[in-house]
Amino acid sequence: MKPEPSPAGRALQAAQAALAAEHAAAYGYGVIGARVVADRATEAREAYGAHVARRDALTRTVREMGGAPVAAEAAYALPFELRTPDDTTRLAAVIEDRVAGAYSDLVRAADGRLRREAADALSASAVRAARWRGSGVAFPGLTERSDRAPTS
Repeated sequence: MKPEPSPAGRALQAAQAALAAEHAAAYGYGVIGARVVADRATEAREAYGAHVARRDALTRTVREMGGAPVAAEAAYALPFELRTPDDTTRLAAVIEDRVAGAYSDLVRAADGRLRREAADALSASAVRAARWRGSGVAFPGLTERSDRAPTS
């Protein structure tokens, strides 16, 4: 039986997962930026910038926690093919939902300044997802978990 990580270990694992989500988000917004309709291009650029800034901050945080920051992958598989402008905006919402999920785990695992930063990031991703989707969700950051939850 593998021992349960310490609270600091759980926070580091969650920070690494959030960093990985930010790497994927930056990649995804690169794809979105090449395909988004003109009237949403500024929104896509701002989201890309926000994710790059959070990625860079998390990289520093992971190092401060004594970890080696997880590296970005060369490419990421998109969850579906982008054929229409609606697909592009749907991808942006999916990206934000995934990032919010990673930050919800970090909020649960961290404390102090890191927890506050994770809560702010979760909130920002939830707002962006709602803007892209046109509506919000009841519990941002828990969307993926509810999609995978077994039904009775």
